[in-house]
Amino acid sequence: MSGEMLRHKFVGCMVGCAVGDALGASFGVFHGRWTDDTHMMIGVAESLIANKGFNGEHMAQTFIKNYELEPWRGYASGPPQVFRWIKAGVPWSEAAKRLFDGMGSYGNGAAMRVAPVGLLYYDDFEKLRSVASAQSIITHAHELGVEGAVLQAFAVALAVRENPSKGLNAHAFLERLSTLTTSTVYKEKLEAALSLLDEKPSRRKVVEKLGNSVEAYNSVPTAIYCFLRNHESFKDAVEYAVSLGGDRDTIAAMTGAISGAFHNVTAIPKSWLNKLEKRAHIERLAEELWRLKRQDCF
Repeated sequence: MSGEMLRHKFVGCMVGCAVGDALGASFGVFHGRWTDDTHMMIGVAESLIANKGFNGEHMAQTFIKNYELEPWRGYASGPPQVFRWIKAGVPWSEAAKRLFDGMGSYGNGAAMRVAPVGLLYYDDFEKLRSVASAQSIITHAHELGVEGAVLQAFAVALAVRENPSKGLNAHAFLERLSTLTTSTVYKEKLEAALSLLDEKPSRRKVVEKLGNSVEAYNSVPTAIYCFLRNHESFKDAVEYAVSLGGDRDTIAAMTGAISGAFHNVTAIPKSWLNKLEKRAHIERLAEELWRLKRQDCF
């Protein structure tokens, strides 16, 4: 793969995440304003770039700084509480474990932001799992929340590695993902997605089998399915994700990240790109990640 194609894929992934987020947040009428999903993805990228890799304390402080600048982005109650604990002196790796009676959150908040990890470590799966897990426990410490982030990062990485001009074997993509997750819950969801690819299921059936809610296991496999069902078109993939309802901004954001990583940024409709909030900043971060990857200095 040429360096330029890889650069376009990095940009496509991060911009695609923001576009999907904004489309879902606006219920399908694109206005370009994104939510905490993209806000936290930006924080992941900023921290990875600043440290040439993962630094948990820095990433946690980056999340806190960004949240305090724009707390109106639509954050759920969990992350701000974690941020308060960290500011009060609780270690970044321990604070989120306090949520839900010590169980931690299994929401999709760590998965929705993990795309930059999938990009930076698309060719190093051991490092990818390690960093995707570590960035997750800053806010989502439950094993299902962590594994959801890992699975989404793997989906981004696999999409980066594919050549869209050669098409995509959706079944093989899912089967590969199934070998990469250690969770029975996610393996079962991916098996359900595989069976749905062989049908033309109604939206209701897709939601019944895969979910569309805020739990990571009810949204990450759904986003992967949305991409694979519509892998020939970025626009179709994210619009289909939004059409499933539920936590539509996050499912569409994750779908957009995978689809953008597969196709590259040129596949995203220009009418959406032109309206996307802070597009230049997101593109710049993606290109800095790409340069960091090329330097192999992390």
